[in-house]
Amino acid sequence: MPDSKSTFHPAFVVFNIKNHVPIILEMENDGKQKALPTEKETELWLTLDTTVLQWIYAIISHDLLDTILERDTTTMKAWNRLRDIFQDNKHSRAVTLEYDFTHTAMKAFSSVSAYCQHLKSLLNQLKNADFSVDNSRLVLQLVSGLTESYKRVATLIRQSDPLPQFY
Repeated sequence: MPDSKSTFHPAFVVFNIKNHVPIILEMENDGKQKALPTEKETELWLTLDTTVLQWIYAIISHDLLDTILERDTTTMKAWNRLRDIFQDNKHSRAVTLEYDFTHTAMKAFSSVSAYCQHLKSLLNQLKNADFSVDNSRLVLQLVSGLTESYKRVATLIRQSDPLPQFY
């Protein structure tokens, strides 16, 4: 990771976000009538919306882009379509990840470290799908997927009470 003192991010230059986003969110308007946006403000808003929409299009895969691309859409509509794609399939995603998690074995990896990193990655993905795996299950899965050369270590870990932390 680069040294944080030499890392520059454009967001650091923005000192007053109100200069870039001229909207104030509020729950109530206290009975005051809001002035209708001027043509210039509406044009600016449409330009900003198009800019953010292009940012979204630039950071998703071509498959996702083909799925959500629609003529004359807004950033909010595109964002909501993406949200629906990723959140509406939470359960089927969890089933697939659970299968991968329980069928992962060290023999498919170049090292113990790569094997552990893959299990940890699957664990994080399962958590993101609101399907948590506790430490004991993670350790037992790790041990059950070890190769024959780690048989003695696996036996020692299985006999530990409590099981050691995954790390």
